[in-house]
Parts: sequence; structure tokens; C-alpha cells
Amino acid sequence: MEFPARALRNAAIVAGLAAAMTCAPMAGAEPVVIKVDWTVVPQQFAPLIPGVPRYAPDLYRNYGKSYVVEPIRFQGGGVSLSALAVGETHLSTLSPQALVLGIVNAKLDLRVIGQQISTEMPGHLQTWFWVKKDRIATVDDLKGKVVGISARGSAIDAAAAIVLARHGLAAPRDFQFLELAFPFQLDALRAGKIDAAILIPPFSADAASDPTLKPLFSLGEAFGPLETSIWAGKRDFIEKNRAALVDFLEDNQRMRRWMLDPKTRPDAIRLLSDVSKVPVGRYADWVYSDKDYYYDPKAMVDVSRLQKNVDDMKRAGIVPAAIEVAPYVDQSLAEEAAARIGR
Repeated sequence: MEFPARALRNAAIVAGLAAAMTCAPMAGAEPVVIKVDWTVVPQQFAPLIPGVPRYAPDLYRNYGKSYVVEPIRFQGGGVSLSALAVGETHLSTLSPQALVLGIVNAKLDLRVIGQQISTEMPGHLQTWFWVKKDRIATVDDLKGKVVGISARGSAIDAAAAIVLARHGLAAPRDFQFLELAFPFQLDALRAGKIDAAILIPPFSADAASDPTLKPLFSLGEAFGPLETSIWAGKRDFIEKNRAALVDFLEDNQRMRRWMLDPKTRPDAIRLLSDVSKVPVGRYADWVYSDKDYYYDPKAMVDVSRLQKNVDDMKRAGIVPAAIEVAPYVDQSLAEEAAARIGR
């Protein structure tokens, strides 16, 4: 049976339109709302993203078109995982510990799509627990004391548990954890409400200038280099919204290049200052430099490092299983984003 030429041409046109519609969002479609949690800046990006266009209009080229970000603040990793589980967030800031608990205990089908920061990296900022010199001389002196952490289910409480366990100390038998947000740790230490405080910048700089305080041990003593904060979401959300998430990572990679470039770093610091309500001078000497934590330029996760972190936690009894992490890491989105901007 032969079809008229006009019918064949019409069929080809219809097929082409159908293909185009499946490969690109419909004109006028609403941008995907990506709910992204965060705990603290500058170490996490979510609250900074909506403000970037005011300081660098050419960076977030896809923002408001294919996606927008709704930042949602939580105290730490455990809350983040719970929110992700019930759909309150789409991308969570997870530690290696929280990733394992989400997969093994909560039975979530998670995928890691990007790095936020890696800590305890050679040549970069280290994270320390601080104590009063006249009260705590060694780790052994923390027996019967209170150790401040930002949240349970974080790399911080895992590190403290590992280091103290090497000295025969276990919670809650020998010491107590107390959850406090980062901004309150130093005041709590000075007031005697806790005996060891986890301090990140700019609070660690305040502690370093106080002759009554000293650093006692670091996260690196527990883990070495650490994939501290990774972006993870449920697999179905990532698959459904892959195009928007690639755009999200493309824009974020441009932001990383912008904030780490000495020529544009002052603009990035002004954005950070405006969002955090902390004066520029408190950031100028360290943030977005080799005195800061490590931001991978392409937001790529170091899978072997993440695996080592998980294995170390399993040996210390921090997580219930030493899962193979590679099947839960999807680097293809960040790779596609990087290819677009030629890095």
C-alpha cells in the first residue's frame, strides 16, 4: 500500500514535533522547584543561590527558567534525612553517616549527585574540637564531661565517637553529647555548659584569639580527608527532573569558579555577608581560599574517599553496615554540566 507524499510529510512533521517535546521542556512551563536544605554558611550553598544574580548576573543562567531553589534550614544531618524521607526536601545535605543510615535503616533509594565540601584536606582548613585549658588537658579528661555536636547523624558526632573510643570512652556511659547549633558552641563552652565545642569559622578564629582555650582533636584524626557534605536526593526525583538538576549543577559550577577566583572573590564575600548578616571583615582573611574547606570545582564526589569514610565508620560501630557507595553516586549530572561550560 502506498501513502500520498503529503501524508508522509505531515507524518514526519508530527513525529519531529513529538520528539522535540520529549527532549525539551514545553515553552512557558513552570520552573522546577528544588527544595534544598542547609545548616550553615559558607559551607553550604542553598541560601546563597537565590541572591547570586544580584552580584553576578551571568552566573545562574538557568535560574528562574528551568528551576528555582527553595532553601530550607535545619540544624543538622539527622533532621535533613528525615525531611528527605517524607518529601519535605528534594536535595539533602548529607554526611557519609547519614547516607548509610538513609539507605540501610530508612530504606531510601538515594542518589548522590554532587559534593558541597570536603574537609580535613591537606593544605586546607581543619576542623577542631576546642576546650578550656584549665579544665581539659587530654582526651582522657573528657570522661564524665559533655561534648558539643551540631547534630546527631553528622560527621562531627561520628568523629568525636571514634576519637573518644580510642581512649576507652563511649557515650552515654562515659560522656554525653549535647546538640547545639554552630553559632552557640563557643558561648556554651565559655559558660561551662559543654566541655568540648566543635568550632568552624568564624567561631574558630575567635577561639584561637582566646588564651584560655585550645584545640584538642580534629575530625581528621578520626577520618583523614572527609566527604563532609554531599548533595543527595531520592532516585525518582532525580530521574524525573534530571534536566533541571543538570542546569542546577551547571550554574553551581560557575558559582564555584566565581567565588574561588581572586578577582571576583570579593563579590562572593559580599553576597555571603549579606545573607549571613556577618560583616565582610569576618570572612575576608579565609573564606573561599586555601584557608577554607575544599570545594571541588565541578562539584564531583570523590567516591573512593567517601567509601573509606563509610568503612571507617563501620569499623568504629558508627553505622550498621559498610555499604558499597558507588552504586548510589551518579556523577553523570555533574559531568554533563561541566562539559557544557568547557571544563
